[in-house]
Amino acid sequence: MGFFTHDIKTMDDLFVHTLRDIYYAENQITKALPTMISKASDAQLKAGFEKHLQETKGQIDRLEQVFKLHGVEIGGVACPAIDGIIAEADDVAGEVGDNAVLDAALIAAAQAVEHYEISRYGTLVAWAKQLGRNDCASLLLKNLDEEKATDAKLTTLAEGRLNRRAA
Repeated sequence: MGFFTHDIKTMDDLFVHTLRDIYYAENQITKALPTMISKASDAQLKAGFEKHLQETKGQIDRLEQVFKLHGVEIGGVACPAIDGIIAEADDVAGEVGDNAVLDAALIAAAQAVEHYEISRYGTLVAWAKQLGRNDCASLLLKNLDEEKATDAKLTTLAEGRLNRRAA
């Protein structure tokens, strides 16, 4: 099913479709993070990825609460965007031989994922509010805040020493 299909007729349909998109994405991320953890050589980066894996599992739980609150079946819809971001990360990481450069590549890949999630959650929060679903918006906002915090930590780690070490 394409993003803009005839199945999407209302803002509510669009909200649910996008909710299913991010649900799929979060589940794909939980599958991809263990590989990123195993490839990271920097202990702080590895620990950050491990922490984010646990956060992602909590975000999936919150998404499931949103599905229930909104009265729709829990489930994902294929998301070519996250699949592409993860595939690109795998390709780049597979081509890097130097551990310091690999850590920089992993951070860049993780931030691409974070930026995708931030855009989706920001949209979902706005739409939930527009639909009068402040209960859903507050759960989605928690996920958004965690994604922004993870992105900030990755930036600090990259700019603080890992990019310099790779240069």
